[in-house]
Amino acid sequence: MKPPILLTFDSMRFANTGLHTFGQCLGREVLRQGGGALDINAYIYPVQDGFLGPGASYVRHRKLHRWFFPLRRRFDLVHFTDQYCRFGPARVHGKTIMTIHDLNQLYEHPAGSRKLDKHMRRLQRKIAGADHIVAISHFVAADIVRHFPQARDKISVIYNGTDHTCAPEGHRPQHAPDGPFLFALGMVCAKKNFHVLVPLLRNNARQLIIAGIVKEEYRQTILDAAAACGVSERVIITGPVSAHDKDWYYANCEAFVFPSLAEGFGLPVIEAMHHGKPVFLSSLTSLPEIGGDAAYYFEHFAPEHMAQVLADGLAHFADGGAERVRRHASQFTWEKAGAAYLALYRACLAPPA
Repeated sequence: MKPPILLTFDSMRFANTGLHTFGQCLGREVLRQGGGALDINAYIYPVQDGFLGPGASYVRHRKLHRWFFPLRRRFDLVHFTDQYCRFGPARVHGKTIMTIHDLNQLYEHPAGSRKLDKHMRRLQRKIAGADHIVAISHFVAADIVRHFPQARDKISVIYNGTDHTCAPEGHRPQHAPDGPFLFALGMVCAKKNFHVLVPLLRNNARQLIIAGIVKEEYRQTILDAAAACGVSERVIITGPVSAHDKDWYYANCEAFVFPSLAEGFGLPVIEAMHHGKPVFLSSLTSLPEIGGDAAYYFEHFAPEHMAQVLADGLAHFADGGAERVRRHASQFTWEKAGAAYLALYRACLAPPA
């Protein structure tokens, strides 16, 4: 009989987010590699039917699960694939693994704020109840151990993977610049810091394409910055885009720019590198770890500094840069991530020595 395991994906019902991409890609890879040996079940919202494709069984979220999970004894192992699942390790009786993607709230809310304290208390309970913790970067692992020392002896790091896909020949997005453009991708919200990119359009003909789910109050921040720089007509906020549109933007941009203030990993960084593009990042949180020597970094956000980093980076990239970034990106695959998680599942399911 195959050991029954449950992977939770109920936090990932919104496409066009890094969390959704992580869950779907990892889940499908675990199913592909491990479906012959494990009875793999996915915990989902009803709107996510088919989330992992054929071959998976589904357990659908119900509101009462926050307090009582009727299948708590059914699974030998439950993998909470993020820290936001509607129920936690205390609600099940099998072995438990929890993947923590970031502690970004530490960088978004003031120390001692009620919102931050509530989040950290909730996370502490989940960490205490889990048999093993996975962090998606060494930066996140260090953050976890610093704030939750009890995790030190049960934490490991498994990097995310990325898919390298291409837009079909002839595909063209609705907002397709004819000239050079910079591309930014992610939730359009304050922590992504996209408004600092606007001055990079001064004294040139570039456009800036920003794609992702939009927080309206932050959209206005970007538009105000564009008006102040006199480049309003060259800043395009597309909203969410299709996978084909995203691939077209990666393939055709002059550079990918990502000045985020807080990231646990940063999937778009590696996606852009797969397309052989120069990548410009903030030097904050996990981004230097993930971008490595293949990326260029804004040490601060003064417009003159950012313009110089961009100019110097583009000049440097012209000499073999595309091959360097593709080689760097090749380290991060879902096949490798799936194999690492399956090895962890087997270790957790093994009887005590």
